[in-house]
Amino acid sequence: MKSMTGYGEASQNVSGGKVTVQIRSLNHRHLDLQLRVPREYLSFEEAIRKAVREKIARGRIDLFVNRYGAKPQAQKLEMNDVLVGQYIVGLKQLKKKYRLAGDLGVSNLTQVPELFRIREVEADHAGESAAVLKALGLALKKLERSREREGNQLKVDMESQINHLKHVAQEIESWAADGGMRQEKETVAELQNGGVRSERESSDTVTPVGKGDINEEIVRLKAHVAALGKVTREREPVGKKIDFMLQEVNRELNTISSKVPNLPVIQLVLRGKERVEKIREQTQNIE
Repeated sequence: MKSMTGYGEASQNVSGGKVTVQIRSLNHRHLDLQLRVPREYLSFEEAIRKAVREKIARGRIDLFVNRYGAKPQAQKLEMNDVLVGQYIVGLKQLKKKYRLAGDLGVSNLTQVPELFRIREVEADHAGESAAVLKALGLALKKLERSREREGNQLKVDMESQINHLKHVAQEIESWAADGGMRQEKETVAELQNGGVRSERESSDTVTPVGKGDINEEIVRLKAHVAALGKVTREREPVGKKIDFMLQEVNRELNTISSKVPNLPVIQLVLRGKERVEKIREQTQNIE
């Protein structure tokens, strides 16, 4: 069992610097991955997403990839050859036409900024993908350990609540068994005494289980609670499975209180529902 909250971080050296991956996970009904990577790493963003999806099934994931200590990006001076040629021809024509003195030189060209352009050279970061994915793998392992530690703490509390539910189911079962015995004894005694009750008297003195047999509900309730105890020991994501089982437990408790609107039973049902809600609160943190 794993919690949905945790943190992991790892770094790897790359050419001229270091790449760091930070992962933070929070509660969420589904997997919601928020990824922030440098522009240079956009080409293998999908590989990063795939690696995360293979390890995490549920929760909001904030993942940050940062590159530190990298060399300044290289720059390259580019010249517009066509425009330079036209500029030189134009100057020569101007000099000849107006009989201007002086020689044409480089200084004439450098004063025209449109002839030159400084461009940043795109570095090839494809080779850094292995380092990024390795750092990601290490960060995911740390995140998993963090989530498992908190998940174990939640598991202890959840198992305690499940044990309380087991006691509630056993008490309901004992109460129903005692009620059935009382009904049988009263019926036998009445027949032995030759007494016959009117319909009104029978209704007024009805036993606690008079509205219906709850044996099936008790059997299902105990089965659902036992299944809850087993599912907490599973390693795969169990949050949604536990949530479904809690719905089934609640359904059986509601049916029991409906069939037997007796104060002791209602009190037991309320105790059971209280435990169900506490488990449901913990389930919101479980993957």
